[in-house]
Amino acid sequence: MRVLLCLAWGLMASSAVAAAPVAQTVFVNGKVLTLDAADTVAEAVAVRDGRIVFVGTSAAARAHIGRRTEVIDLKGRTLMPGLVDGHMHPQSGGLRTLGCNLNYERLSREAFLARIQACLDAEADAPDDRWLVVINWFQQDMIPTGYAPTRAELDTRRTARPIMVRSSFGHSALVNSRALGVAQITRDTPDPKDGRIVRDAQGEATGLLEDAAQSRVQTLIPTPDAATNLKAARIALGLMAEQGITTFLDAYTDIETLTAYQTLYRRGDLTARGHFAVLIDAGETYDAKAAVAEVVRQRGLYDTGDQGARPALRIHTAKLFLDGVITAPAFTGVMVAPYFENSGTEADPHWRPGHNRGPRPYFTPAQLSDTLGLLAEAGIDPHMHADGDGAVRQALDAVAFLRRTHPDKDIRPAIAHAEIVDPADYTRFAELNALPVLSFQWGKPAADTIEGAREPLGPYRHALIEPSGLLDIYGARLTFGSDWPVDPLDEWFALKVAVTRTAAKADQGKYPGRLGVDPGLPLRTALRAMTLGSAYALHVEDRVGSVEVGKWADLIVLDRDLTAADPEALGDTKVVLTLLGGRTVYRRP
Repeated sequence: MRVLLCLAWGLMASSAVAAAPVAQTVFVNGKVLTLDAADTVAEAVAVRDGRIVFVGTSAAARAHIGRRTEVIDLKGRTLMPGLVDGHMHPQSGGLRTLGCNLNYERLSREAFLARIQACLDAEADAPDDRWLVVINWFQQDMIPTGYAPTRAELDTRRTARPIMVRSSFGHSALVNSRALGVAQITRDTPDPKDGRIVRDAQGEATGLLEDAAQSRVQTLIPTPDAATNLKAARIALGLMAEQGITTFLDAYTDIETLTAYQTLYRRGDLTARGHFAVLIDAGETYDAKAAVAEVVRQRGLYDTGDQGARPALRIHTAKLFLDGVITAPAFTGVMVAPYFENSGTEADPHWRPGHNRGPRPYFTPAQLSDTLGLLAEAGIDPHMHADGDGAVRQALDAVAFLRRTHPDKDIRPAIAHAEIVDPADYTRFAELNALPVLSFQWGKPAADTIEGAREPLGPYRHALIEPSGLLDIYGARLTFGSDWPVDPLDEWFALKVAVTRTAAKADQGKYPGRLGVDPGLPLRTALRAMTLGSAYALHVEDRVGSVEVGKWADLIVLDRDLTAADPEALGDTKVVLTLLGGRTVYRRP
């Protein structure tokens, strides 16, 4: 009898082995961070037909190896799900690689002006009416601290051309006098809704344009042609694959961008899964029904639907700006309490609460609630830019209204940036299932978070700036978005800052220690925000964001075991291999 039982078990085991699907690729001997609900750590993964068919031990993975299976020995390195960047501007990032670029560098007045002159000299044959657009100006970190160039300094350049210098934050631009003239901006030009023409003590425009005021100039600059847009999209996708990004949200798209990505989709050249947010702008004559109808129209034209393991284009998100930025010199964040102001002198400062709470919110409460209701009825998620605690509160209030009026709708509202959140609102994110989309790399001591924010925010608010760890403590479902090209595209530096709250090694002499009182995030929590958290926001958590059987094989291999790495060295991590649906889209040279 015992012999018969042994024979029976042997036959069953043989059948199980025979039934195991032979994989195209098997990874063994690794540190597999699945980031599943149980936070499982495995050794091996098998991939077949674009999906994960096995997660477990290296020994058990042998059942999936056939004669043509590619077996990759991870040698202890980390394999994990591909990154899901829940807020970025890839087309802008790609285009910025092609222009006059200041590369986010800390520049003195002389270096700033010299770099602009060099770009002009490189186009010596350009006609006088061709705009020079200068990009990636780190406005908050000029030398000396607090230096703010004006149009008068741009006017010293040897050119008759109009010049526009765009802040890397995207909310400010500096132009020369020729540009002001072409845009017909004078001392009598009123500030537009949701924007500001910065003026000097005599009422003359300084050349600095905040938020919507930039459009007076931007609309005069010719848009890139189709070939340039296509080139920029390819560049962006290549940079994303190198970082390990396999799914992304373009948080502010346009028809030109959608056309470029549609072309790549039709050619089979997409190397990431693209989600796109259509802008809803609360202009002077705002019509919520018409605005939502336009989002629906673009969804009908460009959304490809679920394509399985093949990358697709999805449009189920609308972008809404509720305010600008909280830091100097803009101070366009909507605040619960006023900014602090210096009632003393520069030599003997006395910072006290002032009267400026930032601009009026760009949407009225009624406009925002109506818009979110209409979006819910159309099955579209709102993605709200809210930098100041006042704008965050307005967003949460609108989400609360949405939950009361549309309780059965699976709408996943996102609140992007949330650099300052009033502590009274910490618990509301979890209660309302509102998703904070955080750019982790901002949570460090730097020019924007120290010189640009410490005194104007006051000691209490400044201690709570960039509250990723605090929101995590109160149960918020964290989502990550790099906001590239506001910063250089470096997901692994963002991970390092999420965990350590410290500056880059090269900057720690100037900016030592940690930022604020926020405790930062455990490594796995930060990684989950950068994968499954963002996947949830995009309604694809059942397909990507973790390493589980049945999910798409969107996987990355790193050059190290992340769990054994010095937290300060996390930013040195390199992606060795990126797979999208089992297909290699990047292999490190």
